[in-house]
Amino acid sequence: PPPVLAPAPPPTSPAQGTSVYRVAAVGDSLTDPKSHGGAYLAYVAARCPESSCENFAKGGTMVNQIRKRLELEVLPEPPDTRPRYTHLVVFGGVNDVLSDETAKRTPRLVQRDLRAMYERAHSRGIRVVALTMSPWGGFTKEWNPNRHAATLAINRWIREQARDGTVDHVVDSWALLSCG
Repeated sequence: PPPVLAPAPPPTSPAQGTSVYRVAAVGDSLTDPKSHGGAYLAYVAARCPESSCENFAKGGTMVNQIRKRLELEVLPEPPDTRPRYTHLVVFGGVNDVLSDETAKRTPRLVQRDLRAMYERAHSRGIRVVALTMSPWGGFTKEWNPNRHAATLAINRWIREQARDGTVDHVVDSWALLSCG
């Protein structure tokens, strides 16, 4: 079932000078509404009805696959007539960590693909909102110390990207969803 969220505060009338944003979201099942993800984007849409969000997420994808979707569907070369986005939301990595043995996905490879997406968006003048990987929750069968360490390393790296200016904002889903 989809996660239960507190209701969005009622929207206020857009004040003079309020910005309208066009957001593109990429990610895995945590963002893909077809996989019962993306509730956080529905919350944003309810809170900011004057803005828009286009969701390009697909459940089960690894960051290298998300990167390819970004290139082909969100920011193709040369720029086409699609609406220009003001922001890109990037939320992925758990499938990479789960594929550490089968697809040989390492934190270094995940970071390389994330950085390429961040830089690509910035090259188009798009602000980047990066989400850290969420806690493992009920996935006790798949959890092991190596995957936990990889998750923590990737999350530490994502948080550093905000300090370095590689991303404009970081939403720390680990801190928001972890029970300690």
